[in-house]
Amino acid sequence: MSQIFCSKGGRGVIAPGLLLGVSTMLLLCLSLAFPAPAVEPAEILTDPTLEARARAVSQQLRCMVCQNQSIDESSTELARDMRRLVREQILAGVSEDSIIRFLTDRYGDYVTFTPPFKPSTWLLWFGPVIFLLIAAWTTRIAILKVEKQDAPLSDEEQNRLRVLMQEDSRHG
Repeated sequence: MSQIFCSKGGRGVIAPGLLLGVSTMLLLCLSLAFPAPAVEPAEILTDPTLEARARAVSQQLRCMVCQNQSIDESSTELARDMRRLVREQILAGVSEDSIIRFLTDRYGDYVTFTPPFKPSTWLLWFGPVIFLLIAAWTTRIAILKVEKQDAPLSDEEQNRLRVLMQEDSRHG
């Protein structure tokens, strides 16, 4: 088993292997915390204003393969095709709303990270709240059952228990 601290001239020094391991884990965690955009250099528009618009739209659209990444972050072929489509539309002068509407018509409301509030998406909006209410109700029922089990014995139950214990002590 390796030591955490080495003694060097009376001073405690952290073992080099531990320091390397901790710094590697820290670097790994930091790299995962900030996902790098998957936009390839060939995709980037030459006009910085148009590129900024394309990036803004791409960050609002969900990759249909990864499902938890925007098409700006995803490196899948579908995300690449969607980014290309967004950039073509922006170069053609199409508005951001029209691009998002086109992709929503093509892939459904799920393609956006913020689906519109309409009857077909009510489950997306209210589902988490309904789930939490059901969980709270279920938890409350479970707590009531436990409290009911821990309730003190009535006088009749105590008398019956005393009789049973006396019978048991005579037989044992």
